[in-house]
Formats: sequence, C-alpha cells, structure tokens
Amino acid sequence: MTTETKVDFGDQVTDPMTGFKGTVIAITQWMYGCRRVTVQPKGIDKDGKLFDTAQFDEPQLKITKAAKTPVAVKKKRAATGGPRPEIKQRDVM
Repeated sequence: MTTETKVDFGDQVTDPMTGFKGTVIAITQWMYGCRRVTVQPKGIDKDGKLFDTAQFDEPQLKITKAAKTPVAVKKKRAATGGPRPEIKQRDVM
C-alpha cells in the first residue's frame, strides 16, 4: 500500500480484505517496525460473551470513524527502578 494509516485507540476500523469491523483496543509495536492492531467487534454471542478479537497489520486497516478523544492518558508515576541507595549496616554497641 502506498498510504500509511495511523490508527489510534478507540478508532472504528474495517479490514477491506475480510470485512472485519470493530474498535481498536490495542496496538503492538514490534522490534523491526511492524505495528499490529487488535480490533474488538461490536456485539455479544448467545452466551453473553464478547466476540473474539482479531489482529491486523496497521496499513491493512481503513479508519471508518476516528475516535473523538484519545483513550490513552499518560499518567505521572513515581520513578521506579534504577540504582537503589547504598545500604549501610547500623552501628551496633
């Protein structure tokens, strides 16, 4: 494909090859540049469970309706990891 699609969380998309339609719920970035998109179709089955998701290469999908607001929200988190302070033994009398 010549045009690159940039899907985002919450976008409504369709796969023209299979006709699969749904909402983008996950995006995976692979080591060598491939982005895989997980799509959740609307509806539930006869047992009350959500239909199974499917994964597609990002350029394969067409956006049918862009999300109104981004779902992903960056949260400030306390710094974790990294070198910890040197632990010293207490003086014992």
